[in-house]
Order: sequence, then C-alpha cells, then structure tokens
Amino acid sequence: MRPKRPSAILDASGTPAFLVSNLVNIRFLTGLDMSSALLLLEPKTMTLFTDGRYIEVASRSVYRGISVKDGAAIDAAMKRVRICGIEDEGLSIERFHRWKAKFKNTKFVHTSGLIAEFRRSKDPEELAKFRRAQRITREMIRRVPSLLKCPIREIDLAWQLQVWARELGAEGLSFDPIVAFGTHTSSPHHKPTGRMLKQGHIVQIDCGAKYRGYCADQSAVFFTGKPTPIQSRVFTAICEAKDEAIAKLKPGVSVRDLDSIAREVLKSYGYEEFFCHALGHGVGLEIHEGSTLSKKAPDRKLLKGEIITIEPGVYFPGRFGMRVEEEIIVE
Repeated sequence: MRPKRPSAILDASGTPAFLVSNLVNIRFLTGLDMSSALLLLEPKTMTLFTDGRYIEVASRSVYRGISVKDGAAIDAAMKRVRICGIEDEGLSIERFHRWKAKFKNTKFVHTSGLIAEFRRSKDPEELAKFRRAQRITREMIRRVPSLLKCPIREIDLAWQLQVWARELGAEGLSFDPIVAFGTHTSSPHHKPTGRMLKQGHIVQIDCGAKYRGYCADQSAVFFTGKPTPIQSRVFTAICEAKDEAIAKLKPGVSVRDLDSIAREVLKSYGYEEFFCHALGHGVGLEIHEGSTLSKKAPDRKLLKGEIITIEPGVYFPGRFGMRVEEEIIVE
C-alpha cells in the first residue's frame, strides 16, 4: 500500500533520506511512468527530479505533495544529505560509482526490496486498476475458442491476444503471451511458433492485460477433440489443486503452506513430480512482484490486499502439459 508520508519509508530504511532510482517504484510513489527520474525522500518532502521531456506533464500529474524539479537540481539537493538510503535492485555498479564520485559528502546505505514490501498490499485505487485488467483478460480468454474452429498458427493466436487487449481498453499485455499446441504444451514457458493447430491438440494459453500499469495473469486449457482418459484426469487434478489452495487463501497464511496444499492434491493423483514450478506469485505493477508461493521461497505470510496467482500445472516432457491459473485478491 502506498505510504502516505515519506517518513514511512525512512523509518523502514533507518536513514534520514532515501533516493529512489527504480522506475517501477517511482511510478508506485508518484503515479508517473517515466524512463528517466530520481525521487528524493526526506522527512517532510518528496522531490522528483527529471529531465525536460517530463517536467510539464510531471508537474501537472504527479501525486499531491510531491515537488518536481529539473534533473540537474539533484546535485544541490544531495549536498545537504549526509546519509542516504538507496535501492540495490536495478542499480548498476557504474551508476553507484558515479554517485559516490559526485556526492562525496554522502554516505550511502544499501537496501533491497524495501519499497517492494510496501507494494505488496494494494490500496483501493490500485485494486480498481487491477480488476479492470483482470476483466479484460477474462474476456480475451473467453474469445479464444472462436479461433480454434479453423486452422491457425500459435503465433497468429498470440498476436490476436494482443489485438484484443488493445480493443478492450488495455494499454497492452503484461508479458509475451504463451500459446502452445499439442506436444508444445509440455513446456511451461513455450514461445509461440508457426505450428498449425490440428484437431485433437490441447491448447494452452497464458496471458494477461495491463491496465494503467497494473498487470493481470491468467492461464486456461482448451481441448479441440475428446480428451484422453489421462488428459481428463490431469485436468481434474490441476483444477482441484487450484480450488483447494484458493479455499485456504487468507491474510496471514504461509506461502509454503499454500504450495504444499496444492502439491498434496497432485500427489494424491500421482502427479506431484510433474509439477515443476511455484504455485504462484504476486502481481501488480510488475507481472512478478512480492510473494512467491513455493516451499523453496522465503516463508512469508500473505497480506490483506495482496494480489497473487494460483497456477498448478502438470507437464509430461514430449507429450503434453496443462496449467490453470487465476489471480486472487487476499481479503
């Protein structure tokens, strides 16, 4: 959830000032999507430094309480900063050394994931944007069967998903869509090819719309012929695993426990060893952010307002695979 005052981030960092350089975090804190900016947080002020391309728009559109200055003014501002927290994520060694050389009187304190922790729990405005992206994605997936009645290539269906996203009001897709036919479905992150759809192919779709910066992420399986007994059994297993995990989802639940719940269902069907990835992940301004639902991940507890995916899958190399996925708001 967006901190109401810069002091919340300063308290978390333990520093009297904090320099935000990660552009996604700057968007989170200012509401602006830019390719060049720095945000200096001090106890009572937030100052956005950017170049001439953004000054006019930024001054008009930035969140209330944030002042906007030309990027060159950062030099004078940093002269009064003796200790300053910085973000390690996305900060190059070259840029860090430039800062050290330019701001010789400033001691930099490294942090990692500090603002990302604030981003985990979404406020009502963020949730509204996400829900719009989610609705658009559901409509995109609802339209898929209309294209499975005639010959089509994976790459053509992937392109159509992008077209639909734009038509439905999204700014684009959250990530390159996964479209897999037949044996290609055994690869969880398959890249669409020129393979032509044939009768009897399983079709795996994984896509998400992006609306005003917020990402959706959904997966669905389609059958173009009567599924074989093992295909029906796998589909039943992954749907049951998804439903069982969602039923246990609430604030305070362990990410490892949720992963284990889904794996126990798959184990009961004899498919646990064929589930090769995490059960899910957080989404928001980035398609992967916040929590990872896995027994191998840090054992954190879910927060109210966090958005996570639940996406169990089963994959038989060289044969076929299936994954079902939806995003859930933790409430």
